[in-house]
Amino acid sequence: METPPKNNKWIAIGFLLIHSIAILIFTRGFLLTRTELPFHSTCSDVSLSPCLASSRPNHDSNFNSSSVLSNQNHPKCWTKAVVDRVIIIVLDALRIDFVAPSAFFPEAKPWMDKLTILQKLAFANDSSAKIFKAFADPPTTSLQRLKGLTTGGLPTFIDVGNSFGAPAIVEDNFINQLVLNGKRLVMMGDDTWTQLFPNQFQKSYPFPSFNVKDLDTVDNGCIEHLFPTLYKDDWDVLIAHFLGVDHAGHIYGVDSSPMIKKLEQYNSVLEKVIGILESQAGPGGLHESTMLIVMGDHGQTLNGDHGGGTPEEVETSMFAMSTKKHTASVPPEFDTSSCKQDMDGKQICISSIEQLDFAATLSALLGISFPFGSIGHVNPELYALGSSSLNLDNSDLGNFGTQSAVKEWMENYVNVLCVNAWQVKRYIDVYSNSSVVGFSSDDMSRISDLYSAAEQSWSNSVKRILMDRIGDEDSTNISPLKEQIVAYLSFFSSVVELARSKWTEFNLNLMITGFGILVISLILQFLAVFCGDKSYAVESWLSTGAAFTLFIVTIRASSFLSNSYILEEGKVANFLLATTGLIKLRYSVMRKTMQKEAVIFLAMVSVLRVSIDIGLTKQAATSQFMSSSPSWMLGIAPDLPALTYAIEIAPIVSMVILIYVLYIAIAETSSEGLWKYVTVSSMISYFLIALLWASESKIFGLDVLLQVIGGRNRIPQTVYVIGLVQLFLLASARIFGAGKDMSWAIRTVALVSACSSSVILLSGKQGSMLALAYLLAGYCIMRLEGVERTQSDGQHKFSKLNPLCVMQWSLLSICMFFASGHWCAFDGLRYGTAFVGFDEFVLIRQAILLTVETFGFSVLLSVFGLPLLIPNHSQTPQAHGKKRYQLFQMYMLYGVISATTVTATILCVTIQRRHLMVWGLFAPKFVFDVVGLILSDLLICLASAYYL
Repeated sequence: METPPKNNKWIAIGFLLIHSIAILIFTRGFLLTRTELPFHSTCSDVSLSPCLASSRPNHDSNFNSSSVLSNQNHPKCWTKAVVDRVIIIVLDALRIDFVAPSAFFPEAKPWMDKLTILQKLAFANDSSAKIFKAFADPPTTSLQRLKGLTTGGLPTFIDVGNSFGAPAIVEDNFINQLVLNGKRLVMMGDDTWTQLFPNQFQKSYPFPSFNVKDLDTVDNGCIEHLFPTLYKDDWDVLIAHFLGVDHAGHIYGVDSSPMIKKLEQYNSVLEKVIGILESQAGPGGLHESTMLIVMGDHGQTLNGDHGGGTPEEVETSMFAMSTKKHTASVPPEFDTSSCKQDMDGKQICISSIEQLDFAATLSALLGISFPFGSIGHVNPELYALGSSSLNLDNSDLGNFGTQSAVKEWMENYVNVLCVNAWQVKRYIDVYSNSSVVGFSSDDMSRISDLYSAAEQSWSNSVKRILMDRIGDEDSTNISPLKEQIVAYLSFFSSVVELARSKWTEFNLNLMITGFGILVISLILQFLAVFCGDKSYAVESWLSTGAAFTLFIVTIRASSFLSNSYILEEGKVANFLLATTGLIKLRYSVMRKTMQKEAVIFLAMVSVLRVSIDIGLTKQAATSQFMSSSPSWMLGIAPDLPALTYAIEIAPIVSMVILIYVLYIAIAETSSEGLWKYVTVSSMISYFLIALLWASESKIFGLDVLLQVIGGRNRIPQTVYVIGLVQLFLLASARIFGAGKDMSWAIRTVALVSACSSSVILLSGKQGSMLALAYLLAGYCIMRLEGVERTQSDGQHKFSKLNPLCVMQWSLLSICMFFASGHWCAFDGLRYGTAFVGFDEFVLIRQAILLTVETFGFSVLLSVFGLPLLIPNHSQTPQAHGKKRYQLFQMYMLYGVISATTVTATILCVTIQRRHLMVWGLFAPKFVFDVVGLILSDLLICLASAYYL
């Protein structure tokens, strides 16, 4: 029985709602954030610890008025403040090789050794400065890193979705503790800080952060306010967040002139900042006890991407300098320095630090309470840089007499670690008891045993040494102190290891419920496809085509269980598409027809394979790879003039061919009226895009054209306006019933061409060549599917739909996603395309443009172009009615294939939820797949309303 066409769109909407509900339920069970506890640390909490808190009353006989004055000038909380002021300069996306000398890397690169002022200070004799290699936890988007840096906790994957609208942090954090302890904060730069910490800054100068094409606005704003603020005494902590390096990486890449210019600009800025600090660092000076920290929040790949967990993304830099010149020494056991020799034979060393430890270390330096949820520990080397200003008075640990600098530092540091360990243990206990799914009893028992052993050692020996020891200049035994520090560090290491392995709480009930709803929806869609009027429905699922389609879907779904196959997903899809092409070629040879189309199809599949390989090189680009084989795909030198001309001319030639194809489509069909005007408008858009690319090229000498027309944004904006008008006209025609009897081919060409201009524009110069390859491959699928129908005997066979052609169309769309340079990771998003045609940031507009660029070829054009697979030979009313029903089934089959792969992804994510790569690989794959499914369902609803 035929499903009434008027109900088809409601069926499509029903599946959209079911899929949305299922994904929402599963997401709430899988992408849960770490339970944020509503507790905050206070200064009085430390009285519950077994440690020697500096805020406790003093009963020492040597207590005098000078110590009272010192305590008033330097108020104490959990630990004694060792610096008065801190300047934090964040250089977004600061790679380690931007700061560390080139001697630490196999080969010197143009972007290295540009921040010379930092290297000069770090490697000077008796230096009070140090360079660190800092390790961030993925995901490496700025929002997660700022949250991790200030809370001392591990980032959660779901926060990636908030990167374009950061919610305020409600969990206890370093900024909150500064405010509670009366510290005055000033912020300038990236406006993410004011979104995360509203009303926390005494003064703030935020600047919009998401216009990646703008390299200077945020940086110039920072510079404008930074230098005057350094001369003022109305702040205790200053934060300046620069964005130029991050934006230069996104737009131009690391190995580019804008990147090098930015680094040179930063070197000048830092040189001036350090000059101001040194000029006021004397006794009684404004910066007598100030610490400067220059740091990155994350790294970036050579292409400027970040968000994942590759070494280039998680390895960043930190430079720390104290205005006090004689810093405390760190025992070799706790020194993480890695040393090399520079070209002059001088030994240069850099240390390492986990960003997880940043909040605890800064809290100890400034003498404030540690954030309640921090699981990091006070880094010994960073803490030692500020310890030169530490004058242990009698109110702290008793009268030590004359001691070595190392022992004096260790005695203070071990007490700081005692407070630190107590705070971490308190949090772990409260978290395990308060959270829905706490840590297991075995894990908690292991953590408790480590802490109990450390605490017992503290109480039995170290605490007594610190409290009762009367100055003994001859005593230099520091073994108990070292053993105590090692015990605490072992405890911290175990806590972090436990948190990293089991931090995310998975609600299996919600995950299974969401998965179950998806399975039910698959069954319903399957029935909608293979049940109905058998005379012209889809071929039986027992047919050869349907069985082979099921086999391919199963193979592809099963591959998602392997992280290696997910990494090579584009190649897997391309291989399966080539396999179907060989089947079609065999059929054509046997029938002795359409052999040329079969060969062209396989050729286009090969072209897409090459494009996918090029995309993978962008994804996996490393310094070693780029230096060893910079042009391996082409096998020729990249500086050949012929290659340069080809790269510039090929996109424009491709656009000309596309214009000619549209002209042929109009000339050889009965397209007229509205449909003809829409298609001609697309030809105009294509011409404008080609004109834009030609004017940007140095070959054609059309640079003046952009100035004449009012800037490079004018043409993209015109293309967008033409596209919107086209869609409005097509929607109006459908609403008012125009073109009901018009050929599907004409209506499809009009709709696809209207959408394609924006997709090609946003995809860059590769867009026209990909569109041409897509067009040829799609045309071959259509022709090969048509010959299978028309060469069979009987009307019934003519009307049957072979599921294999829909499977080919789906695989082709997947190949287009990867061939266009995308991959299932957030560092694969091209944020710069969101500003094609615009300079200012508007969230909704930029989100739409980014979505169109990401899913344009793989979803938008694929769904709207699907009716081209319907044969157009018979136009009788009876045949037209059968085709409408068959088109509905075709969309249902396309939805079944898409939903099956997403269901397989969800099953694999559930199974692999404790896999090492769950957040780096499986979770991004899940997010991209579910977004693609919801977008496909939405477009199927729109297509059903338009075509049916």
